[in-house]
Amino acid sequence: MKENLRNYRISLSANIFVFIFLLIFQSMSTAAAATSPDVHNRKNTAIITTGKVTDEKGLAIPGVSIKEKGTNNGTVTDANGNYRLAVNSAASVLIFSFVGYDSQEASVGDRKVINITLKESSNSLDEVVVVSVGYGTLDKKEVSSAITHISARELQTVASNSALQGLQGKVAGLTITNTATGDPNSTPSVQMRGVSSRNAGLGPLYIINGVIGGNIDNINQNDIESIDVLKGGAASAIYGTRGSNGVIIITTKKGSDQSQLFYDGYGSFDYITNAYNVLSKDEFVANRVASKRGQDYGGNTDWLKEVSKTPAVGHKHTVQLSGGSGTANYFASADYRDANGIDLRANKREYGTRINVNFISKENTYEVSLTAAPRFAHTRKADYSGFKNALTLNPTFPVYAENGSYNYINTGFDSTNPVENARMIKDEEEIKKLDISGSFKVNLLKNLSTTATVSQSSESFKNLDFSPSTLSSVIHNNQTLKTNYAQQEQIDNNVKNLEWTGNYNTAFGLHHLKFLAGYSYALYNYKQFRASNYDFPFDAFSWNHLGSGTYNGGAQGNGQNAVASTQNGSTLIAFFGRVNYDFDQKYIVTASLRREGSSKFGKNNKWGNFPAASVAWRITQEDFLKNKVSWLNDLKLRVDYGVTGNQDFGNYLSLLLYGSYGYFPFNGTVYQVYGPSQNSNPDLGWEKAVNFNAGIDFELLNHKINGSINYYVRTNKDLLGNYDVPLPPNPQSTTFTNVGTLKNSGIELQVYYNPVKTTNFSYNLTFAGAYNDNKFVSFSNDLYKGAIYQDVAGLPAPGSPGNIQRLQEGRRVGSFYTLRSAGVDDTGTLLVYKKDGTIVPANQANNDDKQFVGNGLPKFTLSLGNTFIYKQFDLSIFFRGNFGYKIFNTPAFYLGTPATQSDANVLSMAYDSKSKYSKLTNSATSSITSDYFLENGSFLKIDNISMGFTQKLNSKFIHGLRLYAAGRNLYTFKKYSAGDPDLVPVNGLTPGVNTSLDYYPSTLQLIMGAQITF
Repeated sequence: MKENLRNYRISLSANIFVFIFLLIFQSMSTAAAATSPDVHNRKNTAIITTGKVTDEKGLAIPGVSIKEKGTNNGTVTDANGNYRLAVNSAASVLIFSFVGYDSQEASVGDRKVINITLKESSNSLDEVVVVSVGYGTLDKKEVSSAITHISARELQTVASNSALQGLQGKVAGLTITNTATGDPNSTPSVQMRGVSSRNAGLGPLYIINGVIGGNIDNINQNDIESIDVLKGGAASAIYGTRGSNGVIIITTKKGSDQSQLFYDGYGSFDYITNAYNVLSKDEFVANRVASKRGQDYGGNTDWLKEVSKTPAVGHKHTVQLSGGSGTANYFASADYRDANGIDLRANKREYGTRINVNFISKENTYEVSLTAAPRFAHTRKADYSGFKNALTLNPTFPVYAENGSYNYINTGFDSTNPVENARMIKDEEEIKKLDISGSFKVNLLKNLSTTATVSQSSESFKNLDFSPSTLSSVIHNNQTLKTNYAQQEQIDNNVKNLEWTGNYNTAFGLHHLKFLAGYSYALYNYKQFRASNYDFPFDAFSWNHLGSGTYNGGAQGNGQNAVASTQNGSTLIAFFGRVNYDFDQKYIVTASLRREGSSKFGKNNKWGNFPAASVAWRITQEDFLKNKVSWLNDLKLRVDYGVTGNQDFGNYLSLLLYGSYGYFPFNGTVYQVYGPSQNSNPDLGWEKAVNFNAGIDFELLNHKINGSINYYVRTNKDLLGNYDVPLPPNPQSTTFTNVGTLKNSGIELQVYYNPVKTTNFSYNLTFAGAYNDNKFVSFSNDLYKGAIYQDVAGLPAPGSPGNIQRLQEGRRVGSFYTLRSAGVDDTGTLLVYKKDGTIVPANQANNDDKQFVGNGLPKFTLSLGNTFIYKQFDLSIFFRGNFGYKIFNTPAFYLGTPATQSDANVLSMAYDSKSKYSKLTNSATSSITSDYFLENGSFLKIDNISMGFTQKLNSKFIHGLRLYAAGRNLYTFKKYSAGDPDLVPVNGLTPGVNTSLDYYPSTLQLIMGAQITF
């Protein structure tokens, strides 16, 4: 195996050197043909341009963006409207743009001073928008694939746990959900254009400042300059096996000529909202105790209040320092956040910095960029089961015993005291993240450059757990072994990247061409080590003295699970190229190809090709339409096709692995036994996604309206999964292989509208809507024959509810498959339909009587943003909602009926005559699933309201001040009867159902903050 790996690496190295040699030779040949004979005697001498930008009244405009067209070279005006910029040549064209003003272009020529007067625009959206397309940027008008661009000013004011939370609802087809926003340690689930896999990753690829696979949790939202979401397969295919679920490109801020010190700080307050209503002590006695379904222990406990703290307070502070000159700039940021969760334990305290440094040589021959972003966090993890216990525990049971110690609880669903667990059991984590990158660009000619980038993204997690010997359960049961417990676990995960690209662009007449070629190498590594022990002499040691525990030194075999460690890794190598062509900004064609190899795949399937092509036609540039229709400013038709892949699964799954088969005693000695633990699969490959997208980009009514419409079809083939194989010849009964097909299709609409703009008042509206449909096409292929369905979404005890959803060929993901309800009879028994249509008590039906009864995947997602600006005041109101789906009411199933388990508390609806669940009084059918518990999941949420006041100041110390306040999750319009429907996940393979009562309550968040520019 080592020899094969060595030969494989040698082969790859040879391919790399041949490819680079040919590419350099071709570039030099092309450059020689396009250059005059004395090219080698010339020098690339930069031209320094200066000037001032003013408005129509002659007033200076600070912060105007000045870009050298076709490059990333640029600057902004200072506080007096002045700028200085080094450009490539006299043929360069400068683009001046600023929000609220019409953009202007100016040729440099022989001018050293270029003064510009910007005219106020009829629409703030009419500006040059630079879009990241992967390995480069394009003017938005040149884009021929489905890409959504989000600027920093569009991100919501939210005290969020992730930079992506502010993106929620902003991009049509991008679903971002977080079912525990009040937990500072939670992370959102991100899914683009529906579910795409059974066993591989569903999340998109993140690229931060050109670095592939950067830590998305290592981004301070204040540092973001823009986010570009690559949805179309033609745009994502340039990233090959990592582009199947879409690509999110984040560009952080850079320095400029204008030196600036900026501070942003806020305080946040989270309050529980949409809480589950359970019986109070008096209601419990009147209903549960009176009906002999519970006991009265004499206490009066509001368990939700006991296990939570409200409001949960947090605060965050960011300081940014930036500046530079025409040839060098820097941006430095530092942030600190301390946030509590609404439970008794959760907390996150984090520190982060980011430094971006960019340098351009005097002759503009080379450019150097360096980025470093370390982050450290210490967390105390929330106990989600504590809120479940607060729902189920008898309210007459007191938290504390008469002697002041915690009460031992052995009644209801769980035999634990949630207040004791939250305060006494420690579950903490130390997190370290580091993203570093450096790039070196050489401008060989004004239109030929080459760039090398090296980067590393690493993350380290130390998990610390401790359970003391003073727990009521230990004392009550008189335990002498396993009285206390401690564990430490260390996880290190990193990826190293090397990327080389070459760019060449040329133009002749009305034809414009851009060429990209590159090589990519990524090395992934994962390490894990864990050690644990019991029975320490002192609880004060916690996890800091594992060797003092005596349990593992006891009876033979007790220490076999005390330690564990592993290490694994993978390598990804790719060659890629792309061509961009446009004729007169009218006809646009893009084609790309990536050839990629991964060590994860089987030896017969290491390499794959990922082609893509897209075309666009700007109809409004045609003579028959140009300037002929007054209300139509721009209309572009797009069609794209691309093949992407998914290799987001475990390492070594294609190989025959050996693992432990336990321990075998022989002649007084215990031996560890090894044997085959996994079948080999030399044909294991990536999941393929064949993407088709057709779209329209439009600008209407003197640029007051612009937006896009997209129709897409994505067919995911060769889905990864475990399939049954015969024993023998295989050592194991299942093999991990590529089988199955899944199809997604949908329509997306994105609109920006500026209906009103006057000197003192403006109103902007944004809308994002998406419709998604999908189905499993097949679970089998010619070699592997699987069942036509798979039952999923299993519910836990009490009872044996079983699975309530089925993945089946020809049906959508999220299809509920249960008995169909026929109502409730006079005895409180649930009635259901059998397959033959007859009606019987639910306990007389069987699995053969189950039917498809609804779907948990939203058909529509919508959002509506409204921004009002009056003089120095601004107001933003953002609505978001999901529509057209069902939710299985898990809390009602377990706790919403009078037949709920004895001595457990229940939801108030169980004894509310207006609730249909109050009719289910017969315990014989209380644990049988049916569509009786399905409810309409559609909701519309007032998701965010923010208000601000901005004042420019002429002080020598402070240039500007902004005060703001915001509220998140303010109100939800819904029909769902149990809490917030947004807490029920809609991403993944089991949308529309929580398969556990563990949960974290929904919160209403208020924040107040200030931004100061020095």
